[in-house]
Amino acid sequence: MELSTTAMLLLDLVVIVAVARLLGALARRLRQPAVIGEILGGILLGPTLFDGEITSFLFPADVRPSLTTLANVGVCVFMFLVGLEFNRGLLRGQGRIAVSVSLSAVVLPFSLGALLALHLVANHPTGDRLAFVLFLGTAMSVTAFPVLARILTDKGLIDTPIGGLALAAAAVDDVLAWSMLAAVAALAGAGGAPWQILLVLPYAAALVWVVRPLLARLAGREATAGRPTGRVTGRMAGRVTVRLADAGVLLAVGAGLWLSAQATDWMGLHLIFGAFLFGIVMPREGASRLRRYALPRVEQLCSILLLPVFFMVAGLKVDLSSMNATAFGELGLILLVAIGGKFVGAFLGARLNGVRPRHSAVLAVLINTRGLTELIVLTVGLQIGVLDQPLYSLMVVMALVTTAMAGVLLPFVYPDERIRQDLAARDQSAPLGRTVTGARPPLSEK
Repeated sequence: MELSTTAMLLLDLVVIVAVARLLGALARRLRQPAVIGEILGGILLGPTLFDGEITSFLFPADVRPSLTTLANVGVCVFMFLVGLEFNRGLLRGQGRIAVSVSLSAVVLPFSLGALLALHLVANHPTGDRLAFVLFLGTAMSVTAFPVLARILTDKGLIDTPIGGLALAAAAVDDVLAWSMLAAVAALAGAGGAPWQILLVLPYAAALVWVVRPLLARLAGREATAGRPTGRVTGRMAGRVTVRLADAGVLLAVGAGLWLSAQATDWMGLHLIFGAFLFGIVMPREGASRLRRYALPRVEQLCSILLLPVFFMVAGLKVDLSSMNATAFGELGLILLVAIGGKFVGAFLGARLNGVRPRHSAVLAVLINTRGLTELIVLTVGLQIGVLDQPLYSLMVVMALVTTAMAGVLLPFVYPDERIRQDLAARDQSAPLGRTVTGARPPLSEK
């Protein structure tokens, strides 16, 4: 790599991180998730403004492949962390209602998105019409679990019954969305032969029954590493041994993440599926130091550097400068289907399970959050050739609008007074729905 290219790459990284931090802080001041500002920063650095002059100056062609590589690393690490933090305990006690709400919040937007695709395909021709229809339905069904968790924390809803239900439903939604996207990627022929795609199920089984026990054994050895054998010397030796043990486990996790991402890529899916699956099978117990010391540093590296690079690379493909009346009409239909399908689906699913109208509306607003997860889905669609650049740009706008919408609407449908009431009642809460006996569920009509 030439010095001029290296210097330009370093300058780009400084600019990307600075813009992401600045606009992320501005978004938080406006009581929005930081991801709103970071995605907007990627769009502003793209070709939408000033006929792409900023893009051409800051991101010349010889630098973009390096940025794309960093972006792919960032999104793989992020998906690994999403899988790692996936909490199956969320479904304990309210699995039935969470699955019911999630299914209704997926089926309706998926169906409406598939119908919309039949209308849009004339203006956005694709090599595989069926893959395009299924992909657009999948994109309309997404809920951003990590961004939703952040919104609930910021709004003080994380410990309320409605917050727990929203997280549980979003967790189920995440699994359904990634499964559907994997099927679409395979159908679109993203790479690999058909027989290779059939290896996905035995590969997932091998991760659960072979790789997970090996990781648990390695994590268990970490817990006994570095016990001091003397006074000062023993403590110092213990610290060194602990750090070496942590480094060894982190190295093994990094190697496993890379191998898993490469495996699913070879099978004809996308890198992110291997990363997500590897995060899912990571042991939850016996790796306390790894979670306490190593992973927070990985999360910081991902959120401060790698994800902003991903936002920028995604923003380079968003061009809204040439939008005409047809494009605005398509954007209106996309927003109508995305917001209406999710809202009505989640609202009806909650009401059918006996959740009060106000709390059903709160749940519907929260489930509409798409954020970074939607951006990853759209990027995959662009890479495998299902989306073209104009439709990709419109879908990114939809992701921004639906994510920002939660912060704007929540104070109206769920005032602070009602939040305090739910916090006061949370200790007497029970699984939600009409079938619960005993204490009245805080979200139930009865």
